[in-house]
Amino acid sequence: MDLYILRHGKAEDAGNGITDAERKLTKKGREEMTAVVEWMAAQDLVFDLIATSPLARASETAEIVAEGLGMPKKPKVWKVLVPGGNPDDVCREIDGHDGAGALLLVGHEPLLSSLISRIIAGDEHAGIAMTKGALAKIRNYSFSGRPSGELHWLITAKQMGGAGHHPKKPGLATHAFIH
Repeated sequence: MDLYILRHGKAEDAGNGITDAERKLTKKGREEMTAVVEWMAAQDLVFDLIATSPLARASETAEIVAEGLGMPKKPKVWKVLVPGGNPDDVCREIDGHDGAGALLLVGHEPLLSSLISRIIAGDEHAGIAMTKGALAKIRNYSFSGRPSGELHWLITAKQMGGAGHHPKKPGLATHAFIH
């Protein structure tokens, strides 16, 4: 399975009656995620399932992706994707979808970096940093014995064109990828 991991876009600040769970994407965050989706489409990315945290900024990000890629199914809410969640719980949830060829998870830090590290290194100490709107691809994800897979690439929203640049077409410069 190819596992894709996307951090939500820029969100409004908590406070003034807005809880952390209610924080929505800012206008800039929505624009950034739209550009990320255009990049995804240019790469012909297709997902069997999009799973999202129940928090507003992540579910809004997941909806932008699903709509932008013309996916017939709505994103599924996975409570295990909340901030501060446990990477092993996320891996067990993924394992329930082992028939999928490509799965996209939309969530928060520090969970996403810890999840990637756990999969590729066996612990949470690989030093991964997921900026807002960043997307990672893990090839050959497996959960036999322990989560495992290969980090194929990790790319920022800015590299995908999410900072006001035009989306890159296939053949993106290799410096944006980790092989």
